[in-house]
Amino acid sequence: MKSALKTYMLLLIFITISCKNESKTDQENLHEYNSKKPSTIDDSLFTWEAANLYFLLIDRFKNGDPNNDIVLGRTKKTPKLKGFEGGDIKGIIQKIEDGYFKKLGVNAIGFNPVVEQIHENIKEGTENTYAFHGYWIKDWTKVDPNFGTYNDFKQLIETAHNNGIRIIMDVVMNHTGPVTSKDPVWPDSWVRTSQECNQKDYTNTISCSLGKKLPDIKTESNENVALPKILLDKWKSEERLEIELAEIDTFFNKTRLKRSPKNYIIKWLTDYIRELGIDGYRIKNVKHVEESSWNTLAEQSKLAFIEWKSKNADKVLDDNEFYILGELYGYSIKNKRYYNFEDRKIDYFAYGIDSMVNFQFKYDATQYDYEKLFSKYSTVLYTNLIGKSVVNYISYHNDRALFDKNRSKAYESAIKLILTPGISQIYYGNEVGRLLDSKEAKEPPTLISNMDWNTSHNNDTKLLLSHWQKLGVFRKNHISIGAGRHQILSEKPYIFSREYDRNGIFDKVIIGLNLPKGKKSIKVKPIFSEGTILIDQYSGSETKVHNDSITISSDYEIVLLANKDN
Repeated sequence: MKSALKTYMLLLIFITISCKNESKTDQENLHEYNSKKPSTIDDSLFTWEAANLYFLLIDRFKNGDPNNDIVLGRTKKTPKLKGFEGGDIKGIIQKIEDGYFKKLGVNAIGFNPVVEQIHENIKEGTENTYAFHGYWIKDWTKVDPNFGTYNDFKQLIETAHNNGIRIIMDVVMNHTGPVTSKDPVWPDSWVRTSQECNQKDYTNTISCSLGKKLPDIKTESNENVALPKILLDKWKSEERLEIELAEIDTFFNKTRLKRSPKNYIIKWLTDYIRELGIDGYRIKNVKHVEESSWNTLAEQSKLAFIEWKSKNADKVLDDNEFYILGELYGYSIKNKRYYNFEDRKIDYFAYGIDSMVNFQFKYDATQYDYEKLFSKYSTVLYTNLIGKSVVNYISYHNDRALFDKNRSKAYESAIKLILTPGISQIYYGNEVGRLLDSKEAKEPPTLISNMDWNTSHNNDTKLLLSHWQKLGVFRKNHISIGAGRHQILSEKPYIFSREYDRNGIFDKVIIGLNLPKGKKSIKVKPIFSEGTILIDQYSGSETKVHNDSITISSDYEIVLLANKDN
């Protein structure tokens, strides 16, 4: 009954739009149709394996509150893009409320750690730089005031959830921030500073410091250790010492874990899940911590998520467990589930990690045409990574070997990223062609320039953004694109299908690329049966299967076909 009613309502709406807007473009019709039609997409059917993830650096995205631009005495002059630029949590909230992410088809947002950073600058050569990136941690228990407040963070998660968007936060567990006059070194029971990693084998990748300025947390330790005095003094000055100590006692009494350095950090990290309902973590520097530590983090994170869900039933988006993405520089799908330390191989998927960032995608996107790229990733995910996935990207904040550094293939970038099986990770600004080379800044910050919101007035940018939006929304609405099986239907013209059939969920689509503009006929058998009404979600055109084919007339070379009812 509900299905019939929805179909009737859709038909009425489409007819109304068609009659009123005969003079409008395909793109205008599509946007109006999508904005008025009843939603037939159930957000509870979301799966991480098909997510459309947007990754951003908070400080570089949008300044929502100028009042927190200068805090903690961070006033020393820095080179361009080496200090705090003003972006904050409120800026992300504003763009969620504006519908920016929804229009882009984003159903998960990831970002750098929000926790408190070292207060002082450090010297890179003779020049100053601050911890604008979020990876030089001073206190895991507090939100850094340059990013916002704890209440801002809470509001961000609630706003995202109200818009069907999951939140993933970066975590760092293998080191503190650099030592400065304002940020003393932690005690020897917690960190090592003498041995620098050479990364030639397993031990010299883990039990060592990433750099002379980054004290390495002794995550291998299972000994009870006392809390650092510098942390206790800080909490006391902030009038929250007793609260923090009581919460720590509760955690360790409940979990029966040793009060080791890694377990303290795990307690602090899982508090954000337990209290706020964060949906996932992206682990930074996976290979620099013993794999068993990730098992403990995963176990405690999942328990914390269950606890949050039990207390916030009205806010739960779906039945998914807490999700953990791993970032291990150099991991590639060609290695299947393993990373090779030369003296041993580790399957991090077996230690609580659900997905890994795939550093291979940019090379594959450069080397392969659409069909070879899509079929390769479909095969890998369905044979080598069964039940797991990888995160693909075309640009990234710490990788200069990019697919399209000069932004000369912005449309192709969207197609390859959004339509490749696996998790698509849009790096902030991909969708508007944000320049990755800045004439104002020296290396290495060219990849982390500010998002320029004024470019939205540029017609070329509007067209590019619309392209990303249509592909992104189609992906979001169809689980088969990221997690379904790929099958080529025609080489010339290039037509393929994706089908997903798991756990009682079935979804199928047909996509055509490099098609002629104007009138085009596409054979859709055996994916769609005779008489089925389909919508081309790129142009907004409606068509009906006749003699195993459909006919679409549009000014585009792309066709995104799905059943009208979904």
